[in-house]
Amino acid sequence: MLAIAVLTVAFTRPALAADSANGAKVFSANCAACHMGGNNVIMANKTLKKDALEKYGMNSEEAIIKQVTNGKNAMPSFKGRLNAQQIEDVAAYVLEQSGKGW
Repeated sequence: MLAIAVLTVAFTRPALAADSANGAKVFSANCAACHMGGNNVIMANKTLKKDALEKYGMNSEEAIIKQVTNGKNAMPSFKGRLNAQQIEDVAAYVLEQSGKGW
């Protein structure tokens, strides 16, 4: 019975947790040109600040992952440039920074 419980836990464990420290590096290399300090040089009202993320429904890792992966409007897709883990990491970093006020 214990073996079944251990196997169940081992195979139902979620993917590796996002790494916001790595997300900071990914952000710096790929996002900072448009989003330095949580701002947005293209669409000034759509920043990465907490209130804007909430206003535009982007205040979750899932929403940010979707946006970074697929792009939207002026934002390009990063699907071919970043792997899934890098995108998860940058999403965690953005949420962490927005909570701190950048």
